[in-house]
Amino acid sequence: MAHPAQSPNAPASSRKACVGLVLAGGSARGAYEVGVIRYVVEEVARALGRPVPIDIISGTSAGSINACMLAAHADKPMARGEMLANQWTRLELEEVVRPAPGEILHVAARMLGRGGRSGERRRGGVLDASRIETIVRENTPFDAIGKHIRAGHLKALSISTTHVASGRTVIFVQRGEPGVPDWGNDPTMVARASPIRSEHVLASAAVPLLFPAVEIDGQFFCDGGLRQNVPLSPARRLGADGLIVVNPRYIKEEAPSAALAEARERGFPDPFFVFGKAMNALLLDRIENDIHRLEKHNAILAAGEKQFGPGFGAAINEELARRGEGALRHLDVVYIRASQDIGVMAAEYVRSPVFARRIRGLVGRGVRRLGESENEADMLSYVLFDGPFAGMLIEMGRSDARARHDELVSFFAKRLDGSASEEA
Repeated sequence: MAHPAQSPNAPASSRKACVGLVLAGGSARGAYEVGVIRYVVEEVARALGRPVPIDIISGTSAGSINACMLAAHADKPMARGEMLANQWTRLELEEVVRPAPGEILHVAARMLGRGGRSGERRRGGVLDASRIETIVRENTPFDAIGKHIRAGHLKALSISTTHVASGRTVIFVQRGEPGVPDWGNDPTMVARASPIRSEHVLASAAVPLLFPAVEIDGQFFCDGGLRQNVPLSPARRLGADGLIVVNPRYIKEEAPSAALAEARERGFPDPFFVFGKAMNALLLDRIENDIHRLEKHNAILAAGEKQFGPGFGAAINEELARRGEGALRHLDVVYIRASQDIGVMAAEYVRSPVFARRIRGLVGRGVRRLGESENEADMLSYVLFDGPFAGMLIEMGRSDARARHDELVSFFAKRLDGSASEEA
């Protein structure tokens, strides 16, 4: 049982342990994250007999939409999962995925070397983002984020974007302390202190070519997953000693069958097929590399302590400090990723009678074209903002989190009991 001073309802700053939630990108695949979140804030909390602490939330792309809604409702720890799920399952594909004829013509004109319009806040996407803007603005009380931070319900929120002009990752950070913590010497990444608003979220979720970039303070920003080489970095630098990382990416351990490989070869010339694979690599694969790097650091510290004693970590960090390098810290991570191929699920859904009855007209024909592959439709899965499909992903997320129930309960119990390492 937790010591009274370590109550989960106490301010985040009063607990030694600091839990970070990292939500990856993936556009419409973001519904998968909601399923994991809902299981954690509901079922894991019930198993513990108290709300689970989530002190730092870091979001990228669609993960930023989920992150901000969680932060804006941090005072409702067990209800916010259902609130998120309701928003996703109410989505109507024909409202969200609408072509933007003006932007399509503008992009075509620029490709032909002709000038375009100026003075607009949104540029460069072939889909109309107005419905997503409305959903974000109407359902996320952004002013509440600062109140929850001051009240101690939340320690920090970070939203990752890509600065169009420089290509650098810009991470917008809102926290109780002024400014931002030391962010290291990475020239590709910069952190900026700022109250998080809808424009930060919309910029982070603006997948290039699909959705237009967003202007913030006179500069354009787009999807934060394009250049962020260290997706876990924001939560770690903001003080998290343990992370829950959610990635809507399915990775098959074994090589594809001969039939699937042949189908992929046939599909390769299809630009939609190639674009979908490129999106996987840009938005989702980097988390795998970061997780492996983190596991390696943890293994080095554990091996050093076993071989040289418990002072190994402090000694090596002292030497690193003399060299101007950051300290190595053990970081507990529960990493949850999709157990099924969401591209395959998307293709099956748009070929189903449910979709045929639900979506008709130009949008329906266009979406079914993206799902013609017999095996997978990765690009389609990024734009399939439709309630029933979101519901399928949410249920998969809940199932995948349920499969890690004991690990999740142990992770949070350790922190609620105040037993997290002080050096973590």
